[in-house]
Amino acid sequence: MIKLILAISLCLLTPAAPLTAQTLAPTKPAPTNTHEAAVEKSHLARAASHNGNPKLYEALFADRDDITLGNPFGPFARGRAQVAATLAGAAQKYRNGTVRGVNLVAKYQNENLACLVEVEHDRARVGSSPDFNDFNVRVTSTYERINGAWRLVHRHADPITTPRPAEALLQK
Repeated sequence: MIKLILAISLCLLTPAAPLTAQTLAPTKPAPTNTHEAAVEKSHLARAASHNGNPKLYEALFADRDDITLGNPFGPFARGRAQVAATLAGAAQKYRNGTVRGVNLVAKYQNENLACLVEVEHDRARVGSSPDFNDFNVRVTSTYERINGAWRLVHRHADPITTPRPAEALLQK
């Protein structure tokens, strides 16, 4: 007990060093083949995409002809080439973007398949607008464990995050 009191006293009397990435770094690297690591990579890829770089997202997708992508700017893309082209087209629509946060709505997972339902909150210059805009998208992402690594096989994002009237389905 006395050792604990002395240790606490020493901590209170010693000026704290500023926190840096190095002081916060874990002593042992986190596993990179977990589903959580794949999800974190997708959030980092989103930030890169909002700054014009689609390559991080492209690298997360499985290298197969049955992968799919639906984004707010157009119809679904299917297959590696279409998905890469759609990611590149979407990334060109954003500038100076940041990720403001992510809300996890639901997660379904077994040993080889995982589905996440999220609402993403972002800020960027979109399209030809010179202004920064906050925007939210609802997202469904499906991951599959392929050769021990979690890879995206489907992602769908759209801006419907608030209730809409039935007639909204009829708008073109």
